Amino acid sequence: MFDGFKRILVVAPHTDDAEFGCGGSISKMVKSGLDVFVATFSACEKSVPRKYPPKILIKEFHNACKILGIKKENTFLYEYDVRIFNEHRQSILQDLIGLRKKIKPDLVFIPSLSDIHQDHQTISREGLRAFKFSSILGYEMPWNNLSFESSSFVFLKEDNILDKICALKEYKSQSERPYANEEFIRSLARTRGVQINTHYAEAFQVIRWIIK
Repeated sequence: MFDGFKRILVVAPHTDDAEFGCGGSISKMVKSGLDVFVATFSACEKSVPRKYPPKILIKEFHNACKILGIKKENTFLYEYDVRIFNEHRQSILQDLIGLRKKIKPDLVFIPSLSDIHQDHQTISREGLRAFKFSSILGYEMPWNNLSFESSSFVFLKEDNILDKICALKEYKSQSERPYANEEFIRSLARTRGVQINTHYAEAFQVIRWIIK
């Protein structure tokens, strides 16, 4: 699936979205020798549980990326306030265009176009504008998708799933969320695997696919 791609950009609205949406694929791409970049637009300080320091997600984000094998210099973390991305649409678009010019990605991952979270919608729409001349895949977040077009799949092995699980375990401040557990992660990967006659997989919406 990744033949012809060398530079991959994963765009995440919030810390942990990249890992939930395509952590197994990130693991596979990194281990395949591809240059993977992750850009996250908020550390969600205003929604961190009170028992944790407000900036805890910054540390957790870098720890998770390290487990997935992403170089620190390949990570970007912006400081937009959670839940009001729409108020900064143009600024976010300019940041995305800046990433396009800096990274020149062959393939871009963004939240699926059917994601109903307000911040995710902004990243999806502006991501499509910024990267309209690139191949784009939309990643799955079942708790935000009223529907999801699973039109592309990535075969995953046990080590890819384990990397995803270990990366997400670094987000201790988010551990109480109902989907932040190994059982859910494995069950979704098994469901997607069954759809393509393999054990584990991640599914994606094909938003734009360019064959060179």
